Amino acid sequence: MSDQNVPTVRPAQPRDLEAIARIYAHYVLNTTVTFEQDPPDAHDWWRRLDAVQARGLPFLVAEQTGKVMGFAYCKPWRTRSAYRRTVEDSVYLMPEAVGRGMGRTLLEALLRDCAAAGIRQVIAVIVETGDPTSSALHKSCGFVDAGRLSAVGHKHGRWLDTLMLQRALP
Repeated sequence: MSDQNVPTVRPAQPRDLEAIARIYAHYVLNTTVTFEQDPPDAHDWWRRLDAVQARGLPFLVAEQTGKVMGFAYCKPWRTRSAYRRTVEDSVYLMPEAVGRGMGRTLLEALLRDCAAAGIRQVIAVIVETGDPTSSALHKSCGFVDAGRLSAVGHKHGRWLDTLMLQRALP
């Protein structure tokens, strides 16, 4: 990417939630990369943003020429207190932004912010769709294989596996 095409990564704000809802709705309705069946609206995203920020965790957007092109956030991996320093990440881009380095930019910023928040482990749960893009992105950012769960989700008439990847933070 040339310097003018490098996105600005910043904390998500309520004004971003309509764009976040539109980006995610594409994946919910048209793909199997998320097991969510109904797209959350901006109000649902407001609750998610509030919950993430209330825990001191990062929720970021990538913006380019004033337009939200993608988002990344993390949420607690499990609710039990022993897991309090382990999170699960999510990264989503507008379809036209895929393959332009924005996913990596977002994920690297998310990992930095997680480390600054005292997080020690980041888990990626990636639906095995046959497209290696998400697992390749995570592996390029230091994630390692942690396992596979077979046929745990059913969407669009298919039983799907999930890949588990993990990244330790300093």
